[in-house]
Amino acid sequence: MNKGLAGALIAAASLAALAAGCSSNRKEAKLKNPAPCPNIVVLEDAARLVEFAGEERIEDVAFTAEIEDVSLACRYVGDKPINAEVSIRLAFGRGPKAATDKKQYGYWVAVTRTNREVIEKKEFIVPVDFGGDDAVERVRQKIGEIVIPRKGEQTSGTNFEVVVGLVLTPQQAIYNRSGKSLKFPEL
Repeated sequence: MNKGLAGALIAAASLAALAAGCSSNRKEAKLKNPAPCPNIVVLEDAARLVEFAGEERIEDVAFTAEIEDVSLACRYVGDKPINAEVSIRLAFGRGPKAATDKKQYGYWVAVTRTNREVIEKKEFIVPVDFGGDDAVERVRQKIGEIVIPRKGEQTSGTNFEVVVGLVLTPQQAIYNRSGKSLKFPEL
């Protein structure tokens, strides 16, 4: 085969591939979400946890946890449910009164109708091994299978919220609502 013919065939194949890519891009453009994704929020009263071994003072802190960041990505088309993926960045701390280097923390993710009732809520456990001298461990958790039902094509993601919080005891929730703050300095 001569070089001119081979070059022409390669060029034709490239153009065909480009044209196919353009048509799939057009299809994808038509399949974009009809409206925004649900909002994701951290419940302020459940954004942090301080576990004491004794009195409520910094010297008696055993463990801490804090939700540092949350994000949500979603996809929905036509009258199909919303498929969402949540990413949560958490910071866990070991205080001076920690009796062990290992701790299991809990957090939850709930889907609600905006400013209304909870549709579904799930709890998750994060095992943390502080091993060594590190007093703080940061972890990113991904939850990729949240399915939010919609009544129909006109129901957008803005009708829903995804709410995230730490699992707290009633005493820990009261402590959070009190406005007290104990943060360890970054080293």
